[in-house]
Amino acid sequence: MISPGYIKTRLNKLGETNSSSKGYTAAGVLLILFERDGEHWIILNKRTQKVEHHKGEICFPGGRKDILDKDLTETALRETWEEMGVQPNDVSVLGVLETTQTTTGYEITPTVAWISHPYQFDIENDEVEEIIEIPLAVLFSRCARRDEAKLLAGQVVNQPAYQYGGNLVFGATARILNNFADTISERN
Repeated sequence: MISPGYIKTRLNKLGETNSSSKGYTAAGVLLILFERDGEHWIILNKRTQKVEHHKGEICFPGGRKDILDKDLTETALRETWEEMGVQPNDVSVLGVLETTQTTTGYEITPTVAWISHPYQFDIENDEVEEIIEIPLAVLFSRCARRDEAKLLAGQVVNQPAYQYGGNLVFGATARILNNFADTISERN
């Protein structure tokens, strides 16, 4: 049975690094989970058309590490507070996933966390258009997951994507979700 305790035991026990790979900018995101009606859900953001990059895309709250952040979990918590109004005290950190590198030069460290439901969000309207809730079960659904071909450095690479409720999650966000699903899979 998947529960916060189970997820915590399955997450990478290596901890996080405070430096990114050469040539990459360190960033932290928060993969937020909650329970509603006996089902686990994931919270994502849909970016506005006002942001500089990735307009209208679905992503985790987060961003690049600030010099004052002690680690990338703190970065993720700070950014989630700024974007969604989620108080760091209201978040129960479960652990950290492996990093994901992007073609735009970021190395993302995802922190997995749990919040109570319902939660009163206070979104930053210039950054977040809406909050999207996706059932955790979608990550294990053959109907919702598909592979998309992408040309990277002259090679075709298949990457995961998820479709749910008229929303398409792709790119680094989908890779992080896929990694999370693999990490917590009861088959492992």
